[in-house]
Parts: sequence; structure tokens; C-alpha cells
Amino acid sequence: MNGFLNVLKPPGVSSAAVVGRLKRLLHEKTGHAGTLDPEAAGVLPILLGRATRLLDYMAREDKEYIACISFLGSTDTQDAHGRIIEKSRGVPDRKAFCDAIAHFTGEIVQHPSVYSALKVNGVPMYRLARSGQPVQEKERRIRIDSIDVIDPCDSGYLIRVRCSAGTYIRTLCHDIGQAMDKPAHMGFLLRTQSGSFRIEQARTLEEIEHDTETGTLGVLSPDEALVHLPRFDVPEELKKQAKNGVSLPASVQMDSLYCRVYLDSAFLGIAEKTGDRLRFRVIIHENDGMT
Repeated sequence: MNGFLNVLKPPGVSSAAVVGRLKRLLHEKTGHAGTLDPEAAGVLPILLGRATRLLDYMAREDKEYIACISFLGSTDTQDAHGRIIEKSRGVPDRKAFCDAIAHFTGEIVQHPSVYSALKVNGVPMYRLARSGQPVQEKERRIRIDSIDVIDPCDSGYLIRVRCSAGTYIRTLCHDIGQAMDKPAHMGFLLRTQSGSFRIEQARTLEEIEHDTETGTLGVLSPDEALVHLPRFDVPEELKKQAKNGVSLPASVQMDSLYCRVYLDSAFLGIAEKTGDRLRFRVIIHENDGMT
């Protein structure tokens, strides 16, 4: 079972817990791409079998979220689960809010909460913070493509954010509040897109369990998340070398360092262009003579 599952993660469950549950269910090597905080819900791409080796080559730039920015006050965790550290000064009117968020598009710098999953010497910051150890906030440069107001929500606004990987939406909500002198936090978060995976096709854990029991589980092909990479089809005279993982002449035009390699229209793996050669980095397709 080599491929991907587009999982709809429920709130209150960690990404690691989802991986563990699916590993026990499917008896396959399992991993995830793009961690979601436990309280958040939405798209969580799951990698199965040999596809776990494709993580470093997946498109990670395109992310889309729906969030509620709440002006009930700012919290130490920048979300609804934290302690209020600055009291509410009311909800801004819609025009003022729209004017403010316009200044948060493009490349910006964030300082995520010390209660985030960012690591210091291999230890998540939130663990250090909760143990009482001093933690220095980390600076991150990210990109916000757009912020759209959907509707008013409880004590704030429901917004849609399109952004780069590594963006902390709760930090964005906090920073918008600070800029408006209206302390705010993230009240709710739903990820609707992660790379090529969209919420419309996502499956709940219960649906996946049912399909597994009935033998109807469908797994996305390993190259589903790699369409951003150029494609190279192995010509007839090079098939033997490709089957044995031998480097091939680089006859493909590439803007990327890596490409998808196909043998008889079947996805073979990932190759890296080195000089005038394509050298295999990952081989997925099972075939005689291949490793």
C-alpha cells in the first residue's frame, strides 16, 4: 500500500495520534505532511508505505485556512485554549478590520507563541514553556497571499487565509489585533487545503475505517502530490537501466532540481538532475530488479 490518504483531522486529536491510529489500522509504515495543532481541524495528508519517502519532495507552499479571529482578548497561546493576558477592547467595525488586514499580505515576519510546536534543540517550545523554562520566541519569515472576510463570527470575523507553509494563523490573528489596538486571538481553525490536497476530497477516520473493513479503501497514487515537478518518461532504450536504478541521460528540460520518472506510464520515482545525468533519489514502483 504505497500512496496517500487525504484525512479530515477532527479537533482535539494530535496529528501524531492520527498517524498512530492509521498505522494500527492499516499495518503500514505511516507518516503525515504538515502538522495541524490538536485543537485545529481539516486536511492532513497521510503518507503510506514507500510514499513516506516522498515527504521532502511534496509541494508545501499552497495552504488555505478558514479561521475565526476573536476580539475577546489576547491569550498567552494566541488561541482560545490559552489564558487571557490582555482584555477585550471591543470588536472593530468591518471596514476598519478590512483596512487593517490589507497590511498583512505579502512577505511578513512572525513571532509564534512560545506554546507552539517549533523546536529548540529538538524539544517543542510548548513543552519547555509549560515546564516553566525560559523560551525565546523564534522569528519566521512567511508569505500571506490573501485574507478574505467571510462573515462575522462570535466576537469577531470569519476569515479565509491563503499562505505559505510555516504560517501560524493564530499568530496572524494575534498580530492583527495588536495592530488595531484590539487584543485578539484565534478562536477556531480549519485547514481547507494543503498542497494538492483539498477538503472536498478529505475522508474522516471513521470513513477510512469503514472502507478498510469492507475492502473498498482507495489510496491516492504516490505521485498525486508531486505534479509540481516536471515529468520524464523513460525511453525504450533506457528501460533496463531505469529498472535497476542506474542513472539516466538528462534529456528533460527542468526548472526544478528534481523530476518525476515514469516507466511504461507507471510512476517509478524521483530523480535529481546532476550535470547531464538523472540520478534516482527515491524508487517507489515495485519491479523486478528494483530496490
